[in-house]
Amino acid sequence: MSEVRVAKQDADDKVRLDKWLWAARFYKTRALAKAAIEGGKVHCRGERCKPGKEPKVGEEYVIRTGFDERTVVVQALSVVRRGAPEAQTLYAETGESIVRREKAAEQRKAGALGVQTEGRPSKKQRRQLFYLRGGSGEWVE
Repeated sequence: MSEVRVAKQDADDKVRLDKWLWAARFYKTRALAKAAIEGGKVHCRGERCKPGKEPKVGEEYVIRTGFDERTVVVQALSVVRRGAPEAQTLYAETGESIVRREKAAEQRKAGALGVQTEGRPSKKQRRQLFYLRGGSGEWVE
């Protein structure tokens, strides 16, 4: 535990945003965090961020991971990746973000956003799909 370096806002320690996102366990690797930032999945005050940006305590970030979009406020800075309980102390998710995320999860679970089909295709439909995909009409084994 002596290796843990938690930086306050007025300290000399500098923390890159990609490293903080990795330490806070939003992304599995630092490279994924950097790619997400460059891909426009992390915003601060409505603007895209750069991987080298230095997060400050009290700043609010909108982070998209997969289907989820979280709005978090930075509580502490760290350059060391620790366990999930310790990583959760680095940020606080806003209440409206939690409600929005849970609502979206319920909709996904209910299938509201999924593709609805009529079931398994018939033999005629399977043939049409085969020809549509460039099938020559002869089955090759």
